[in-house]
Amino acid sequence: MEKSKRPFRKSKRSFRRRLPPIQSGDRIDYRNMSLISRFISEQGKILSRRVNRLTLKHQRLITIAIKQARILSLLPFLNNDKQFERSESTARANSLRIRNK
Repeated sequence: MEKSKRPFRKSKRSFRRRLPPIQSGDRIDYRNMSLISRFISEQGKILSRRVNRLTLKHQRLITIAIKQARILSLLPFLNNDKQFERSESTARANSLRIRNK
């Protein structure tokens, strides 16, 4: 075949395969806090699949495990210290108002 009659082909880009953050020996379970905590942000939100670099199946299992741990109060639903401090200060202010009356 002549060079001009060859069909157009996209060049294959080589890409580096990233290692998955979950090893084959790791069990995705609500009790495995060291594993679960890697996939939660500082505010306590579940990180997205793109950020975690997980497969769809692993992301679903991680999400279920995080939700189970939250329900069993192993993990907090919110991890916002500023909000907690603000609620404490308003509670103190309310108690002072009641005492002054």
